[in-house]
Amino acid sequence: MIVARTSRLTLRWLTADDAAFVLALVNDPDWLRYIGDRGIHNLEDALAYIDNGPRAMYQRLGFGLFAVTLNRGGQPIGMCGLIQRDTLPGVDIGYALLPQYRGQGHALEAAQACVTLAREQFGLRRLLAIASPDNAPSARLLGKLGLHFEQLLELVPGSDPVALFAGDI
Repeated sequence: MIVARTSRLTLRWLTADDAAFVLALVNDPDWLRYIGDRGIHNLEDALAYIDNGPRAMYQRLGFGLFAVTLNRGGQPIGMCGLIQRDTLPGVDIGYALLPQYRGQGHALEAAQACVTLAREQFGLRRLLAIASPDNAPSARLLGKLGLHFEQLLELVPGSDPVALFAGDI
């Protein structure tokens, strides 16, 4: 299901056909550094992640992490979407791209589309985001979305702190 289109990108629900792409993305060294190891090490794990994460959230809330694909060719280049975590007091935006598609404005374009979805389709007025404290490119992108650093927090007691960003949309 397509949820948004921009001049260069399409955001759509993840499907079982995306398992190989998800496996590559979540094992990218930057994903592992900034987001963490999700224990996805084969196609079966990737399928379970898609079903139990994004697809379950689509069914429950109508949103989740979406596949970001190029309009030309249709290949997936990343994920971007809205997430309701038990550990945060509101919906947050998340994104990640394969290395070869970074630095070209794709993440900002996809994230702006998600902010529009959050506001116009889901009626959200405030959005959160979390980022590794040392992930300066992510902090810059969140600033362009109108989100501002609020505090460092531990999502789970004893875990490494993350930077919490928030803003009215």
